[in-house]
Parts: sequence; C-alpha cells; structure tokens
Amino acid sequence: MDPRPIGVFDSGLGGLTCVKRLMDVMPGEDIIYLGDTGRVPYGGKSRETILKYARQDIAFLRSFDIKAVVAACGTVSTNGLEEIAGDYPIPVFGVADAAAQAAARATRNGKIGLIGTTASIRSRAYDEKILRARPGAEIFKKACPLFVPLVEEGRIGRDDEVLRLVAEGYLRELRDTGIDTLILGCTHYPLIAGTVGEVMGPGVTLIDTGAETAERLRRELAKTGALAARARGGYTYYVTDSAEDFGRSAALFLGTHMEGDVHRVTLEERV
Repeated sequence: MDPRPIGVFDSGLGGLTCVKRLMDVMPGEDIIYLGDTGRVPYGGKSRETILKYARQDIAFLRSFDIKAVVAACGTVSTNGLEEIAGDYPIPVFGVADAAAQAAARATRNGKIGLIGTTASIRSRAYDEKILRARPGAEIFKKACPLFVPLVEEGRIGRDDEVLRLVAEGYLRELRDTGIDTLILGCTHYPLIAGTVGEVMGPGVTLIDTGAETAERLRRELAKTGALAARARGGYTYYVTDSAEDFGRSAALFLGTHMEGDVHRVTLEERV
C-alpha cells in the first residue's frame, strides 16, 4: 500500500477528463491536479518549450511527494516525454502509449486514425507506438485545433450546429480512408465523442486516451502493491491563471460538481 497522491498535469482543463477516469477506477486515491492555464495551449508551441513547461509541471507536482505522475496532455505525451521521464525516481505516464496499444488491439482492418493538436500530429510519436504494437498498420492523421476552444466554450452537445460543421470539415477525409479505429488524441476530445462518433459512423471505434491511461496506471500500481487502501480519496487543484474561472469550468470536464480546493500558483517560483 502507498498512500501518497497521484500527480496529474495538463496545459489547461482537458486533463480533467483523465482525472475523472482515475477517480472512477481508483476511488481511493488522492489526486493533485495542475492545470497550466496561464500558458495554455501547448499544442502550437515548439518542442523545446513544451519540454521546458513539462519539467516545470512535474517539478511542482513532485513537491507534494507523489508516487506517480500522469501527463494528461496529448501534446506533452508525444513531444519527448519519454526522454525526460527517466530523470525522475517515480513513474511518469503519458496518454499516448496506452491509447496506441488499445487502438492496435481494436482495429480489424489495420487502418487507424488519429486526431489531436498540431504538435501531437507533427511529432509522429503515435505512428511509432502504433507500428510497434501493430506492424503494417496504416495510420491517417488530422490536426483539429478548433475542437479545444469549442469544448472550453461549452459547445459539446450533439445538437450544436457549429461543432457539427467543424467536425464534418475535419473528419470527412478521415472517414473516407476507411479507418475502423480513431484515437481521440487530446484529452478535451472525449467531451465531443458523441458528435465525433456520429460523423465517423457506427463502424469506427473511438479510443479515449484518458480512459486507457487511467486503467494502465491502475494495473501498474496494483502490480507493485502501490494502491491506496482508503475507501475514498481527496482532490486538490492548482492553476497558473484564475482559480475562479477554473472552478466554474471544471465541472464540465469532470462530469459532476467539482470536489476539492483550487489554488493559483506561479510555477517559476517552484523550480
């Protein structure tokens, strides 16, 4: 048993969909979440800047003596996270590995699609992970930068006409490739999975990166005897911009009212 908390970070709010999955599969765990809302989004920044921010995020979370850290950010997970993970004495999980393996298992025809931020698509990290798990797979990718602001504006309903038009524009060419599996390569995207699924059609399996990562972490902690024994964990949130704005928006991503305190922090003072 290890009662220490799990640290989770993202550039903003999207990582809360991964937090929700962690709460579901490991309700006894304490979770500390860092949303770098003052520097969001990471998706259009250089690889060097993304890694600098990731190191600052992890350094902050480690000040709480966490037992594991989850980079609940598709951009960080596909832009060198593996290079810096070995610098830390605790396990560091990204959202790309588990999702790539899940997609490789799920596909029937070997045609796998990926949607994500511009930086995630540009990195080719998913290509390498998928091909290791499913040699010979065909991979079709599309950057969908407008999905994030639409989600954060609350435009997530299946009847939202703007979301539907954007989704049709982005996804039409992927649908025409004949893919049977689509990785939602940004943790914002599960909130619009209903619309994405309708546009892609019933024959396409959607892979939720946060859900796959939460289950992978649960298995790893169980394997090493590091799960907490308590019945219910506690949650604390840190942001680098307005704590009030975060608190108002968090319920959208968590799918319920937000439990726990929200604090504003300046990362540069902590590293």
